[in-house]
Amino acid sequence: MKKILMGGVLLASLCAGVQGQECKSQAEYAKAREVIRDLGRIVAPSGVQEAYKARIGGIDQWINVRGQDKDNPVILFVHGGPASPLIPAIWQFQRPLEEYFTIVNYDQRGAGKTFNETAPDTLSDSIHIPRYIDDAIEVAEYVKARYHKDKVILMGHSWGTVIGMGAALKRPDLFFAYVGIGQVISTQENERISFDYAVEQSKAHNNEKAIKELASIAPYPGDQPLTRERIVTERTWAQYYGGLSAYRDSSDYFYNAGKLSPEYNDCDVSAIDAGNMFSLGRLLPEFLRVDYRNVRSFPIPVVMFMGRNDYTTPSVPTDQWLKRVKAPYKRGVWFEHSAHMIPWEEPGKTLVSLLETVRPLAVAAPKRK
Repeated sequence: MKKILMGGVLLASLCAGVQGQECKSQAEYAKAREVIRDLGRIVAPSGVQEAYKARIGGIDQWINVRGQDKDNPVILFVHGGPASPLIPAIWQFQRPLEEYFTIVNYDQRGAGKTFNETAPDTLSDSIHIPRYIDDAIEVAEYVKARYHKDKVILMGHSWGTVIGMGAALKRPDLFFAYVGIGQVISTQENERISFDYAVEQSKAHNNEKAIKELASIAPYPGDQPLTRERIVTERTWAQYYGGLSAYRDSSDYFYNAGKLSPEYNDCDVSAIDAGNMFSLGRLLPEFLRVDYRNVRSFPIPVVMFMGRNDYTTPSVPTDQWLKRVKAPYKRGVWFEHSAHMIPWEEPGKTLVSLLETVRPLAVAAPKRK
């Protein structure tokens, strides 16, 4: 399976492979999972570690909650994709954050463990961006009540920023602040910038194959439909030259995270690709029309984490939007050694930036009586 992350959309394309290579080390994976599970156990009496289903948007959706102190502010983290769940990868970067926040992740409709809960044919009519936004709002309301919080911090990554921005604009009363990581402002503008970067890098490296393939889809995005095939061609080379993970031509650490995840079994891991293939075609037309450039006023504090090398959701449109938007509080944080995968690439700076720019907004707020 060849995997490409597109401006918030995980594209999976079939390729030849040897299934035996995937199966031969299951026993070793199981042993490793137990080590990671033991290390990651929340043992503090004040902590919380839960994984459960909740009825959200008319279906059961899986929620994962972890934190060392229930009194800490809650972050609701909206994952990318679509259908690229974060829960199987949280063991890679999240533990330090859990000392200062209670982190809530959920597998969205059509994603991961949630995908396994509901027959796909019953979901088809609900795979639309407004429904995902309403789901995020329902999760926020559920979490707020369950953990006795007045509000939560809303954080989105990649595709999740489309949902997060929509939820913050629709129900600002639920959130202390919004944090966008790899923010999508304009899909079409992102595509243009990513393509130009891929062409520039291909020429700089005299990569004739890349130059030829990129020329075949030019002008891009142009007036032709943005088909999955055209997007895969562009994304392949933008990400090959570090546009997904800085200084790397691949991001296998992320795509293979589920193999060692203590939160996922083999069936859940298989659902990642299945859910992606199910969701992508249904959401792609709507995703390609996403454009938040006309949002001139934001109702809550907004913080943007921007990878200097991000050519999956390029940061320049986000920086430009942030400079002109009016908000109660706004901050932009540049991650000089990151592309799109900021929490993985610069986890220390991610933690420090959340502590400096976001946590005070929740800690200083009046508490529920």
